[in-house]
Amino acid sequence: MKSYNIALIKGDGIGPEIIDEAVKVLDAVAACENIEFNYQEALMGGCAYDVTGDPLPQETIDISLSSNAVLFGAIGGQKWDTLPREKRPESGLLRFRKELGVFANLRPANVYDELVNASSLKPEIVKGVDLMVVRELIGGIYFGEPKGRDENKGWNTMVYTRPEIERIAHVAFKIAMERSKKVCSVDKANVLDVSQLWREVVEEVAKEYPEVELSHMYVDNAAMQLIRDPKQFDVILTGNIFGDILSDEASMLSGSIGLLPSASVGSSIGVYEPIHGSAPDIAGQGIANPIATIASASMMLRFALGENRAADRIDYGIKQALAEGYRTKDIAGFDAKEVCSTSEMGSIIANFAAKCKL
Repeated sequence: MKSYNIALIKGDGIGPEIIDEAVKVLDAVAACENIEFNYQEALMGGCAYDVTGDPLPQETIDISLSSNAVLFGAIGGQKWDTLPREKRPESGLLRFRKELGVFANLRPANVYDELVNASSLKPEIVKGVDLMVVRELIGGIYFGEPKGRDENKGWNTMVYTRPEIERIAHVAFKIAMERSKKVCSVDKANVLDVSQLWREVVEEVAKEYPEVELSHMYVDNAAMQLIRDPKQFDVILTGNIFGDILSDEASMLSGSIGLLPSASVGSSIGVYEPIHGSAPDIAGQGIANPIATIASASMMLRFALGENRAADRIDYGIKQALAEGYRTKDIAGFDAKEVCSTSEMGSIIANFAAKCKL
Protein backbone atom coordinates (compact mmCIF):
# COMPACT_ATOMS: atom_id res chain seq x y z
CA MET A 1 0.00 0.00 0.00
CA LYS A 2 1.31 3.43 -0.95
CA SER A 3 1.09 6.11 1.72
CA TYR A 4 1.11 9.88 1.32
CA ASN A 5 1.25 12.73 3.82
CA ILE A 6 -1.22 15.49 2.95
CA ALA A 7 -1.29 18.87 4.69
CA LEU A 8 -4.85 20.17 5.03
CA ILE A 9 -5.29 23.93 5.31
CA LYS A 10 -9.01 24.50 5.59
CA GLY A 11 -8.85 28.25 6.17
CA ASP A 12 -11.79 30.59 6.60
CA GLY A 13 -15.40 30.90 5.48
CA ILE A 14 -16.50 27.90 3.43
CA GLY A 15 -12.96 26.48 3.46
CA PRO A 16 -13.61 23.81 6.12
CA GLU A 17 -16.81 22.63 4.41
CA ILE A 18 -15.30 22.16 0.96
CA ILE A 19 -12.08 20.58 2.23
CA ASP A 20 -14.12 18.03 4.19
CA GLU A 21 -15.87 16.98 0.97
CA ALA A 22 -12.59 16.68 -0.93
CA VAL A 23 -11.24 14.45 1.85
CA LYS A 24 -14.41 12.33 1.62
CA VAL A 25 -13.80 11.78 -2.08
CA LEU A 26 -10.06 11.15 -1.62
CA ASP A 27 -10.81 8.48 0.97
CA ALA A 28 -13.30 6.83 -1.38
CA VAL A 29 -10.79 6.52 -4.23
CA ALA A 30 -8.01 5.55 -1.83
CA ALA A 31 -10.00 2.48 -0.78
CA CYS A 32 -10.31 1.46 -4.44
CA GLU A 33 -6.68 2.06 -5.38
CA ASN A 34 -4.90 0.67 -2.30
CA ILE A 35 -3.67 4.10 -1.22
CA GLU A 36 -3.43 5.57 2.25
CA PHE A 37 -3.59 9.28 3.03
CA ASN A 38 -2.21 10.65 6.28
CA TYR A 39 -3.75 14.05 6.87
CA GLN A 40 -2.33 16.76 9.10
CA GLU A 41 -4.27 19.97 9.59
CA ALA A 42 -2.59 23.37 9.75
CA LEU A 43 -3.84 26.92 10.22
CA MET A 44 -3.59 29.81 7.76
CA GLY A 45 -5.60 32.97 7.23
CA GLY A 46 -7.97 34.72 9.60
CA CYS A 47 -8.44 31.61 11.71
CA ALA A 48 -4.67 31.42 12.22
CA TYR A 49 -4.55 35.07 13.24
CA ASP A 50 -7.34 34.53 15.76
CA VAL A 51 -5.42 31.69 17.41
CA THR A 52 -1.78 32.76 17.05
CA GLY A 53 -1.78 36.44 16.08
CA ASP A 54 -0.14 35.51 12.75
CA PRO A 55 -1.97 34.65 9.51
CA LEU A 56 0.85 32.21 8.66
CA PRO A 57 2.37 30.45 11.68
CA GLN A 58 5.77 28.82 11.22
CA GLU A 59 4.20 25.48 12.14
CA THR A 60 2.05 25.65 9.00
CA ILE A 61 5.10 26.18 6.81
CA ASP A 62 6.90 23.27 8.51
CA ILE A 63 3.94 20.90 8.16
CA SER A 64 3.50 21.82 4.51
CA LEU A 65 7.17 21.37 3.59
CA SER A 66 7.24 17.95 5.24
CA SER A 67 4.18 16.74 3.30
CA ASN A 68 3.83 15.26 -0.17
CA ALA A 69 1.25 17.91 -1.09
CA VAL A 70 -0.98 20.60 0.37
CA LEU A 71 -4.76 20.71 -0.07
CA PHE A 72 -5.99 24.21 0.66
CA GLY A 73 -9.49 25.69 1.00
CA ALA A 74 -9.81 29.48 1.12
CA ILE A 75 -8.95 32.37 3.40
CA GLY A 76 -10.11 35.87 4.25
CA GLY A 77 -13.23 37.77 5.16
CA GLN A 78 -14.45 41.17 6.26
CA LYS A 79 -13.74 40.29 9.88
CA TRP A 80 -10.02 40.80 9.29
CA ASP A 81 -10.09 43.65 6.73
CA THR A 82 -9.21 46.32 9.31
CA LEU A 83 -6.04 44.59 10.52
CA PRO A 84 -2.62 46.00 9.59
CA ARG A 85 -1.75 44.78 6.12
CA GLU A 86 0.95 42.36 7.31
CA LYS A 87 -1.57 40.68 9.61
CA ARG A 88 -4.31 40.18 7.03
CA PRO A 89 -5.05 36.70 5.69
CA GLU A 90 -4.01 37.66 2.15
CA SER A 91 -0.55 38.69 3.33
CA GLY A 92 -0.17 35.27 4.92
CA LEU A 93 -1.05 33.62 1.61
CA LEU A 94 1.55 35.62 -0.32
CA ARG A 95 4.18 34.71 2.28
CA PHE A 96 3.09 31.07 2.12
CA ARG A 97 3.63 30.90 -1.63
CA LYS A 98 7.04 32.51 -1.29
CA GLU A 99 8.11 30.22 1.57
CA LEU A 100 7.11 27.09 -0.34
CA GLY A 101 8.63 28.34 -3.60
CA VAL A 102 5.50 27.58 -5.61
CA PHE A 103 6.24 29.72 -8.63
CA ALA A 104 3.76 28.29 -11.16
CA ASN A 105 0.00 28.57 -10.84
CA LEU A 106 -1.92 26.19 -13.09
CA ARG A 107 -5.56 27.05 -13.72
CA PRO A 108 -7.52 24.88 -16.12
CA ALA A 109 -10.72 26.25 -17.58
CA ASN A 110 -12.96 23.47 -18.84
CA VAL A 111 -16.60 23.70 -19.79
CA TYR A 112 -18.64 20.64 -18.85
CA ASP A 113 -21.08 19.68 -21.62
CA GLU A 114 -23.87 19.38 -19.03
CA LEU A 115 -23.34 23.02 -18.00
CA VAL A 116 -22.75 24.65 -21.35
CA ASN A 117 -25.85 26.80 -20.81
CA ALA A 118 -24.55 28.04 -17.46
CA SER A 119 -22.06 30.32 -19.14
CA SER A 120 -23.08 33.88 -19.93
CA LEU A 121 -21.64 33.32 -23.42
CA LYS A 122 -23.42 31.53 -26.23
CA PRO A 123 -23.14 27.72 -26.12
CA GLU A 124 -21.42 27.59 -29.50
CA ILE A 125 -18.68 29.85 -28.12
CA VAL A 126 -17.92 27.87 -24.96
CA LYS A 127 -18.79 24.26 -25.81
CA GLY A 128 -15.57 22.28 -25.86
CA VAL A 129 -13.40 24.92 -24.18
CA ASP A 130 -10.37 23.27 -22.57
CA LEU A 131 -7.50 25.59 -21.77
CA MET A 132 -4.82 26.01 -19.13
CA VAL A 133 -3.54 29.30 -17.75
CA VAL A 134 0.05 29.03 -16.51
CA ARG A 135 0.66 32.05 -14.29
CA GLU A 136 3.97 33.03 -12.70
CA LEU A 137 3.12 33.29 -9.01
CA ILE A 138 5.92 34.64 -6.83
CA GLY A 139 7.45 37.40 -8.94
CA GLY A 140 6.28 40.44 -10.84
CA ILE A 141 4.56 43.50 -9.46
CA TYR A 142 3.13 41.79 -6.37
CA PHE A 143 6.62 41.10 -5.03
CA GLY A 144 8.83 43.68 -6.76
CA GLU A 145 10.84 46.26 -4.84
CA PRO A 146 10.72 49.15 -4.19
CA LYS A 147 7.10 49.51 -3.22
CA GLY A 148 5.28 51.81 -0.86
CA ARG A 149 3.10 54.88 -0.51
CA ASP A 150 2.84 58.23 1.17
CA GLU A 151 -0.03 60.69 1.37
CA ASN A 152 0.24 61.71 -2.27
CA LYS A 153 1.79 58.79 -4.12
CA GLY A 154 1.84 54.99 -4.22
CA TRP A 155 4.37 52.93 -6.12
CA ASN A 156 5.04 49.30 -7.06
CA THR A 157 7.77 47.78 -9.19
CA MET A 158 7.23 45.10 -11.84
CA VAL A 159 10.39 43.01 -11.99
CA TYR A 160 11.22 39.71 -13.69
CA THR A 161 14.64 38.11 -14.02
CA ARG A 162 15.71 35.83 -16.82
CA PRO A 163 15.78 32.71 -14.56
CA GLU A 164 12.25 33.44 -13.29
CA ILE A 165 10.93 33.68 -16.85
CA GLU A 166 12.83 30.60 -17.99
CA ARG A 167 11.44 28.35 -15.27
CA ILE A 168 7.80 29.34 -15.75
CA ALA A 169 8.17 29.05 -19.53
CA HIS A 170 9.47 25.50 -19.19
CA VAL A 171 6.40 24.61 -17.11
CA ALA A 172 4.08 25.94 -19.81
CA PHE A 173 5.85 24.18 -22.67
CA LYS A 174 5.99 20.86 -20.82
CA ILE A 175 2.26 21.06 -20.13
CA ALA A 176 1.61 21.95 -23.77
CA MET A 177 3.51 18.83 -24.86
CA GLU A 178 0.88 16.78 -23.03
CA ARG A 179 -2.00 18.73 -24.54
CA SER A 180 -2.47 20.27 -28.01
CA LYS A 181 1.08 21.64 -28.27
CA LYS A 182 0.21 25.33 -28.42
CA VAL A 183 1.46 28.09 -26.12
CA CYS A 184 0.22 31.67 -26.25
CA SER A 185 2.50 33.96 -24.24
CA VAL A 186 0.65 37.03 -22.98
CA ASP A 187 2.51 40.25 -22.15
CA LYS A 188 2.51 43.99 -22.79
CA ALA A 189 5.72 44.18 -24.78
CA ASN A 190 4.59 47.22 -26.77
CA VAL A 191 4.77 49.30 -23.57
CA LEU A 192 6.68 47.53 -20.81
CA ASP A 193 10.42 46.87 -20.80
CA VAL A 194 9.89 43.89 -18.49
CA SER A 195 7.51 42.38 -21.04
CA GLN A 196 10.10 42.82 -23.78
CA LEU A 197 12.51 40.70 -21.74
CA TRP A 198 9.69 38.25 -21.05
CA ARG A 199 9.02 37.80 -24.76
CA GLU A 200 12.70 37.44 -25.60
CA VAL A 201 13.28 34.72 -22.99
CA VAL A 202 10.11 32.80 -23.87
CA GLU A 203 11.23 32.67 -27.50
CA GLU A 204 14.60 31.28 -26.41
CA VAL A 205 12.94 28.56 -24.31
CA ALA A 206 10.58 27.70 -27.17
CA LYS A 207 13.55 26.51 -29.25
CA GLU A 208 13.85 23.56 -26.85
CA TYR A 209 10.29 22.50 -27.73
CA PRO A 210 10.16 22.51 -31.54
CA GLU A 211 6.88 20.57 -31.58
CA VAL A 212 5.07 23.34 -29.70
CA GLU A 213 3.59 26.26 -31.61
CA LEU A 214 4.36 29.57 -29.86
CA SER A 215 2.36 32.75 -30.33
CA HIS A 216 2.38 36.09 -28.52
CA MET A 217 -0.53 38.32 -27.57
CA TYR A 218 -0.84 41.61 -25.74
CA VAL A 219 -2.81 41.28 -22.54
CA ASP A 220 -5.61 43.65 -23.55
CA ASN A 221 -6.18 41.69 -26.75
CA ALA A 222 -6.00 38.40 -24.82
CA ALA A 223 -8.75 39.60 -22.50
CA MET A 224 -10.94 40.27 -25.52
CA GLN A 225 -10.05 37.03 -27.31
CA LEU A 226 -10.93 34.92 -24.26
CA ILE A 227 -14.50 36.13 -24.68
CA ARG A 228 -14.59 36.26 -28.47
CA ASP A 229 -13.04 32.86 -29.24
CA PRO A 230 -11.77 30.97 -26.17
CA LYS A 231 -11.30 27.73 -28.10
CA GLN A 232 -8.30 29.23 -29.91
CA PHE A 233 -6.25 28.81 -26.71
CA ASP A 234 -4.56 25.72 -25.36
CA VAL A 235 -1.91 26.92 -22.86
CA ILE A 236 -1.74 30.59 -21.88
CA LEU A 237 1.60 31.59 -20.35
CA THR A 238 1.77 34.89 -18.52
CA GLY A 239 3.08 36.84 -15.52
CA ASN A 240 1.63 37.33 -12.09
CA ILE A 241 -0.72 40.30 -12.41
CA PHE A 242 -1.87 39.49 -15.96
CA GLY A 243 -2.45 35.86 -14.97
CA ASP A 244 -4.39 36.89 -11.90
CA ILE A 245 -6.86 38.79 -14.06
CA LEU A 246 -7.03 36.49 -17.07
CA SER A 247 -7.47 33.30 -15.06
CA ASP A 248 -10.49 34.75 -13.25
CA GLU A 249 -11.92 35.85 -16.58
CA ALA A 250 -11.35 32.37 -18.01
CA SER A 251 -13.03 30.79 -15.01
CA MET A 252 -16.34 32.39 -15.88
CA LEU A 253 -16.43 30.62 -19.23
CA SER A 254 -17.65 27.62 -17.25
CA GLY A 255 -20.55 29.53 -15.73
CA SER A 256 -19.52 29.25 -12.08
CA ILE A 257 -16.35 30.03 -10.19
CA GLY A 258 -17.30 27.10 -7.95
CA LEU A 259 -16.33 24.55 -10.61
CA LEU A 260 -12.67 25.19 -11.31
CA PRO A 261 -9.54 23.96 -9.52
CA SER A 262 -5.96 25.18 -9.48
CA ALA A 263 -2.47 24.05 -8.57
CA SER A 264 0.48 26.12 -7.38
CA VAL A 265 3.65 24.13 -7.93
CA GLY A 266 7.38 24.52 -7.42
CA SER A 267 10.41 22.29 -7.54
CA SER A 268 9.42 20.17 -4.53
CA ILE A 269 5.90 20.87 -3.22
CA GLY A 270 2.50 21.78 -4.63
CA VAL A 271 -0.56 23.54 -3.22
CA TYR A 272 -3.93 22.50 -4.63
CA GLU A 273 -6.93 24.76 -4.15
CA PRO A 274 -10.17 26.00 -5.70
CA ILE A 275 -9.90 29.33 -7.48
CA HIS A 276 -12.81 30.87 -5.56
CA GLY A 277 -12.59 32.73 -2.28
CA SER A 278 -13.83 32.03 1.22
CA ALA A 279 -17.40 33.30 0.62
CA PRO A 280 -18.09 34.13 4.28
CA ASP A 281 -21.64 35.21 3.40
CA ILE A 282 -22.65 31.58 2.75
CA ALA A 283 -20.34 29.84 5.23
CA GLY A 284 -22.07 27.25 7.39
CA GLN A 285 -25.21 27.12 5.25
CA GLY A 286 -24.27 23.91 3.41
CA ILE A 287 -24.79 25.44 -0.02
CA ALA A 288 -21.19 25.96 -1.18
CA ASN A 289 -20.15 24.11 -4.33
CA PRO A 290 -17.37 21.63 -3.44
CA ILE A 291 -16.61 20.62 -7.03
CA ALA A 292 -13.68 23.00 -7.51
CA THR A 293 -12.02 21.67 -4.36
CA ILE A 294 -12.70 18.05 -5.29
CA ALA A 295 -11.25 18.72 -8.75
CA SER A 296 -8.23 20.29 -7.03
CA ALA A 297 -7.76 17.02 -5.16
CA SER A 298 -7.76 15.28 -8.54
CA MET A 299 -5.04 17.64 -9.75
CA MET A 300 -3.08 16.84 -6.59
CA LEU A 301 -3.28 13.13 -7.31
CA ARG A 302 -2.19 13.62 -10.90
CA PHE A 303 0.51 16.30 -10.64
CA ALA A 304 1.95 15.73 -7.17
CA LEU A 305 1.52 12.02 -6.53
CA GLY A 306 1.37 10.47 -10.00
CA GLU A 307 -1.82 8.61 -9.03
CA ASN A 308 -3.52 8.95 -12.39
CA ARG A 309 -6.05 6.16 -11.87
CA ALA A 310 -7.28 7.74 -8.66
CA ALA A 311 -7.47 11.12 -10.40
CA ASP A 312 -9.42 9.57 -13.26
CA ARG A 313 -11.91 8.21 -10.75
CA ILE A 314 -12.52 11.67 -9.29
CA ASP A 315 -12.88 13.25 -12.72
CA TYR A 316 -15.38 10.56 -13.66
CA GLY A 317 -17.29 11.10 -10.42
CA ILE A 318 -17.65 14.82 -11.07
CA LYS A 319 -18.77 14.36 -14.68
CA GLN A 320 -21.21 11.60 -13.76
CA ALA A 321 -22.77 13.64 -10.98
CA LEU A 322 -23.33 16.54 -13.37
CA ALA A 323 -24.54 14.25 -16.18
CA GLU A 324 -27.22 12.84 -13.89
CA GLY A 325 -28.47 16.27 -12.95
CA TYR A 326 -27.08 16.79 -9.46
CA ARG A 327 -26.46 20.47 -8.80
CA THR A 328 -25.54 22.75 -5.92
CA LYS A 329 -27.41 26.02 -5.48
CA ASP A 330 -25.02 28.12 -7.61
CA ILE A 331 -25.75 26.00 -10.70
CA ALA A 332 -29.28 24.87 -9.80
CA GLY A 333 -30.84 26.72 -12.72
CA PHE A 334 -29.17 24.57 -15.37
CA ASP A 335 -30.87 21.21 -16.05
CA ALA A 336 -31.02 20.32 -12.37
CA LYS A 337 -32.80 17.12 -11.42
CA GLU A 338 -31.84 17.47 -7.77
CA VAL A 339 -30.39 20.43 -5.84
CA CYS A 340 -27.86 19.15 -3.33
CA SER A 341 -26.17 20.46 -0.23
CA THR A 342 -22.40 20.69 -0.05
CA SER A 343 -22.18 17.40 1.82
CA GLU A 344 -24.65 15.62 -0.45
CA MET A 345 -22.71 16.60 -3.56
CA GLY A 346 -19.48 15.34 -2.01
CA SER A 347 -21.10 12.00 -1.16
CA ILE A 348 -22.58 11.62 -4.65
CA ILE A 349 -19.23 12.28 -6.32
CA ALA A 350 -17.45 9.92 -3.91
CA ASN A 351 -19.97 7.17 -4.72
CA PHE A 352 -19.60 7.57 -8.48
CA ALA A 353 -15.79 7.74 -8.20
CA ALA A 354 -15.69 4.50 -6.22
CA LYS A 355 -17.90 2.72 -8.79
CA CYS A 356 -15.86 3.89 -11.80
CA LYS A 357 -14.67 0.97 -13.92
CA LEU A 358 -11.20 1.83 -15.23
